[in-house]
Amino acid sequence: MSSTDPADSPGGPRPPAAAPTARQVRRWRKYLADEQAERRLYTDLAERKQGEERQILLGLAAAEQRHEQHWRDLLGADAERLPAPSAHRVLLGWMARIFGSVFILALAQRAEEGSPYEQDDDATPRMAADEAIHEEVVRALATRGREKLSGGFRAAVFGANDGLVSNLALIVGMGGTGVGSGVILLTGMAGLLAGALSMAAGEFVSVRSQRELLDATRPTQATLRAAPDLDFDHNELVLVYRARGMSAGDAEHRALERLGVFDCDCRPELSHDPAEPAETHEIVGSAWTAAGSSFVFFAVGALIPVLPYLFGGEGAPAIILASSMVGLALLATGAAVGLLSGASPLKRGLRQLAIGLGAAAVTYLLGSLLGGTVA
Repeated sequence: MSSTDPADSPGGPRPPAAAPTARQVRRWRKYLADEQAERRLYTDLAERKQGEERQILLGLAAAEQRHEQHWRDLLGADAERLPAPSAHRVLLGWMARIFGSVFILALAQRAEEGSPYEQDDDATPRMAADEAIHEEVVRALATRGREKLSGGFRAAVFGANDGLVSNLALIVGMGGTGVGSGVILLTGMAGLLAGALSMAAGEFVSVRSQRELLDATRPTQATLRAAPDLDFDHNELVLVYRARGMSAGDAEHRALERLGVFDCDCRPELSHDPAEPAETHEIVGSAWTAAGSSFVFFAVGALIPVLPYLFGGEGAPAIILASSMVGLALLATGAAVGLLSGASPLKRGLRQLAIGLGAAAVTYLLGSLLGGTVA
């Protein structure tokens, strides 16, 4: 049955009584090209995955193929020699074939958010609903990747951003005082080393403390071990379960299950999931990975504003060049965060740029005032 049949899609569009307009044909051809690009995207991503994720991506590809058929049915002979798909879908497909990473899923999530089917009477309500669900599916797949990257990636992004902003502000501030380029270079290198070590130490302590806190707050199997020897009339298991958030009635029932008064179809020895800490710690990340990422990326970020002085730059030209280079790097780090968070890369990049150059401008003014006062 054709996907344009009203019986197949309740509330869907009626088959057009007259030939479609040229505008409709152009729009349908564009939709068909985009659906083909999205199907290829999910197929390419599926080839790089295994197990459940592969099956999910293939399911998305199959859904996009059904959408393709809808537009083919409407277009008939006009379904040939299609225009190029949207530019961002072309970019997505190219990146998927090369990288196949979480960044692509985050971009695909944004593409699914922008589906026009809900406002287009030529698309069926089922297709619009499919696209809304696709967004949630891709969001969930991207979330898996984000969680795996969250610890080290967070440290890397924060390290690079802090290195860019702090060392640019330091160098620009020193430049505002009017000191020589040699002093600025030494100051920048000192800021790079001190900042990288400080960031690495701070990330190590932060992540290690967070992991230890998770270990300390995770329930143990003490209730299972102690249950056989507890006083039935003064059952303190109730207190344990109430402290974990159960109501008084539920806590008492759970305690009596532990003591064998009620039958329980659960296996108490498995109530403590040994995989849970590994999954939780994976989200937090490794303390050593966070420290290493923070050190390396802070150093790389802090090196960028120093480069003009390493190659003999002086005065205002060196400050302008350093600020320009850092501005481009801030746009890149902001865009990367935007991609992973499913937000607009441009907005995140511009936000990072405004923060970084704003801090540099403030320190330059303060340096100028300080230099004038000392002089």
